[in-house]
Amino acid sequence: MIFIWVAAFFGLIVLFASFFTVKQETAALVERLGKFHSARHAGLHLKIPFIDQISKRMNLRIQQLDVMIDTKTVDNVFVKMKISVQFQVIRNQVADAFYRLESPHDQITSYVFDVVRAEVPKLKLDDVFLKKDDIAVAVKAELQEAMQSYGYDIIKALVTDIDPDDQVKHAMNRINAAEREKTAAEYESEAQRIRIVAVAKAEAESKKLQGQGIADQRREIAKGLEESVKMLNSVQIDAHEASALIVVTQHYDTLQSIGANNRSNLVLLPNTPTAASSMLNDLVASMAVSKQLDLDDKPRK
Repeated sequence: MIFIWVAAFFGLIVLFASFFTVKQETAALVERLGKFHSARHAGLHLKIPFIDQISKRMNLRIQQLDVMIDTKTVDNVFVKMKISVQFQVIRNQVADAFYRLESPHDQITSYVFDVVRAEVPKLKLDDVFLKKDDIAVAVKAELQEAMQSYGYDIIKALVTDIDPDDQVKHAMNRINAAEREKTAAEYESEAQRIRIVAVAKAEAESKKLQGQGIADQRREIAKGLEESVKMLNSVQIDAHEASALIVVTQHYDTLQSIGANNRSNLVLLPNTPTAASSMLNDLVASMAVSKQLDLDDKPRK
């Protein structure tokens, strides 16, 4: 009876030891008696207990390695560059990735150093910034060719940071600041020019409108004078006397408007009480003489 219980116990141990699971995006390497037997992917699997052993579980997800490199450009500027390499184990080459390469990180780092230190010393500092994508392409091409035989696929290589020497950075900042000040001055000059043009246009428009207003005012005055002369002619007052009367009337209107302004310092000459009457008599007399002269000249013609 005891033997049966012992056999059942060992049977359960063997049964449970025969099954194993592999997680998603993982591969399990199975060795049989110390020799590679198979690679198992996600799911439930069966193995021979005590004979088959899981030697390694490989990560199949994309991994990233950041490599920092100190190098020098052709114009003798020391720069620190950060190269980011994204890679993953090729699913059907899991055994090669584990057995053929002990440290993939060290291997990738060596190739990145080799490529960057071969490419950057050919370029000036400005060209390093401009051609960083070309450097990344060269790094990926070199790594792809070298690492595929070891079971690794290079997904992408990126130049994520370029850090020049501190003195060079200060000089670059001064140059950039000078460029920004130059650009700001150009924009300010253009804005000032636009403002001047706008003011000139506004003044021209104002003068144009002012001239139109004066012209309209003069037309209305002339129209009013014409109507006044016609009205006086209708009551048997000839044109010369009508003109004199209108002048005197405008004289009184001017005096009234000046008197309405308490702060006016204008002095009109003559300023005697009989100045308006004398002005009217003088105008009528002069116009009568002018009329008589016109009549005397007609027979001669």
